[in-house]
Amino acid sequence: TNDGNAILREITVQHPAAKTMIEIARTQDEEVGDGTTSVIVLAAEVLGVSQQFLEDKMHPTVIINAYRQALEDAVTMLEEKVAFDVDINNEGEMIKVIQSCIGTKFISRWADLACQIALRAVRTVVMEQDAEIDTKRYAKVEKIPGGTIEESKVLDGVMFNKDVTHPKMKRRIENPKILLLDCNLEYKKGESQTNIEIMKEDDFSKILEMEEAYIKKVCDEIIKFSPDLVITEKGVSDLAQHFLSKAGISVIRRLRKTDNLRVARACGATIVNRTDEITEDDLGTGAGLFEVRKIGDEYFTFIEQCKNPKACTILLRGASKDILNEVERNLQDAIHVARNIFLKPKLVPGGGAV
Repeated sequence: TNDGNAILREITVQHPAAKTMIEIARTQDEEVGDGTTSVIVLAAEVLGVSQQFLEDKMHPTVIINAYRQALEDAVTMLEEKVAFDVDINNEGEMIKVIQSCIGTKFISRWADLACQIALRAVRTVVMEQDAEIDTKRYAKVEKIPGGTIEESKVLDGVMFNKDVTHPKMKRRIENPKILLLDCNLEYKKGESQTNIEIMKEDDFSKILEMEEAYIKKVCDEIIKFSPDLVITEKGVSDLAQHFLSKAGISVIRRLRKTDNLRVARACGATIVNRTDEITEDDLGTGAGLFEVRKIGDEYFTFIEQCKNPKACTILLRGASKDILNEVERNLQDAIHVARNIFLKPKLVPGGGAV
């Protein structure tokens, strides 16, 4: 790997100054995504120069004040004289900028592809109104070993490693109406400890009937809005699966909260916490295709062809896990660079190194 931070974070150090140096590289990696090695070289040089002053019995605060002044001057100088504006709508220009960060890394052989992936991912996630670009939450990287790096791409939607819960349910639906839930579709267990005394055997079937009636009610509340796909973060009982698959609804259960938020932003749905609170507006209709595909030995759910997705999944393919991890790290750097330029469209020569 040629990513300073990736090497440094594997090292365990006790020395406080060395710890700070590693922190610097980490911060640089998270904020800028480029220049992790340069920042260490620079910081070490800065420390080296100050040694002379310490020997002359100058107080550390005085030295730091001087450095602060120098920093302010440097920033002003860079902003006014050196930095030039970048047109974020000009794809060629943007790709050149992102390439400067990838050039020295493992992924540089596929630089064009990586730049386009980073650019598309950031473009998708940009929220105009609140000027925030949360690539960590809404641009998820899914790594699937097998295949070649050239097959990597940004989906116009999301994917996750799940299959429908019942074999009879549809695995492909065009223009699905998607309902996202955050509640159990199974019988609620009683609070704390619940004791039920049963005198005769009819009582037992009565209890089962009550459970069945509750699940039927929950499923009817869902079926009333006739969604094509129900995704819940919790469990779905066999009985609920039966009712829903009879109504021709596909169900996916136990999806991670973070994935559910991405699905919500991709297809325009709202996550509902209780089935009796569902309204028409909560259903997501922005997706063009729901499909379960088998890649290798596992099933993956794709929700694609979204009209205006505000979240996306980056699908990475590669020969082995190690290669995928390295590619992901390099890609994260590229995404950070793209994100920073969208937030502040200025560039200094040398990119992250400066």
